[in-house]
Amino acid sequence: MGNAKGASPKRPGATRSAARNPKAGETAERPKADARTKTPGAARNSKNRRFAAALRHHRESAAHGFVRLFVEPLQSVMTALVIAIALALPTALYVLVASVQQMGGDLDASARITVFLHRDATASTIETLRSKWAVDAEIADLEYIPAATALEDFKAHSGFGDVLDLLDENPLPPVLLVNPAGKPGAEQIAALAARLEGDPRVDSAQLDMLWLKRLNSILTTGRQVAFALAAVLALGVLLIIGNTIRLAVESRREEILVVKLVGGTDAFVRRPFLYNGLWYGASGGLLSWVMVALGCWWLNISVERLAALYQSQLALLNPGIVELAVLVCGGALLGVLGAWLAVGRHVAAIEP
Repeated sequence: MGNAKGASPKRPGATRSAARNPKAGETAERPKADARTKTPGAARNSKNRRFAAALRHHRESAAHGFVRLFVEPLQSVMTALVIAIALALPTALYVLVASVQQMGGDLDASARITVFLHRDATASTIETLRSKWAVDAEIADLEYIPAATALEDFKAHSGFGDVLDLLDENPLPPVLLVNPAGKPGAEQIAALAARLEGDPRVDSAQLDMLWLKRLNSILTTGRQVAFALAAVLALGVLLIIGNTIRLAVESRREEILVVKLVGGTDAFVRRPFLYNGLWYGASGGLLSWVMVALGCWWLNISVERLAALYQSQLALLNPGIVELAVLVCGGALLGVLGAWLAVGRHVAAIEP
């Protein structure tokens, strides 16, 4: 009886419902189990949607930044020209150094060794030496200048003909002009000159490489100056783009406030300005390449005419595809960096 009184009576309706649906007690657990099984898929879908939205915003920001170049053409052209001039100066210096270096390499390769033989060398001795050196793999060709011919040339060009006629004997030795084979460097030519001078029939071998070493030193200095100038002007490009983007941020301050009020993040707000900086830098790099290419084309005529007077083949190297890619990519990188430095601080300071 005690048990019967303490037990709560079951309602008939509940008993019939349980009989019709034996698993009714499990229905409360099913939604939780389904939610747990769908969680990984839902998370992946959410990530995919966020990635697609970010990619779409990147495309829209890039397109909008490109269009803004034409919406404000005067400001865009002036900014791009300032960037182009800053990038063109070190590029032009680099092209000049590379052109002179190419000329120096050609002169280095065509260096000739002057071999002075002993004054008492007989004709048979000289012919034997010429035959020996003619088959040398390091020698391209030889030119023999007899002592009498050397004296006549010296009389004709020195203006001391009357004085030389008073001499009892010819003071000049026979000479062999040796042209090295291939395109050896300064070290190889110096080693060849030392080997030729070691022959007992040779008095001395003269190789005037000092001016080439000085030229190479000047070119090395010029290359370092070009890099230093590029670094300084790159800093100037950062400041120019940063100031331009800062003004753009201030002009769109109300728009930024509205975007932040509806939940826009700093990254979302910052992205269009980064693409603006990218397009400014890329257009400046393209204009700098055009300026350097036109300058080289215009100056090449005068440079080739001047080089022809000195029997040389100096010509300025025209910037190619590699230089174009470096300038455009470098300008775009500087544009993004300058925009990042400017917009990061100013966008974070704008709060609703």
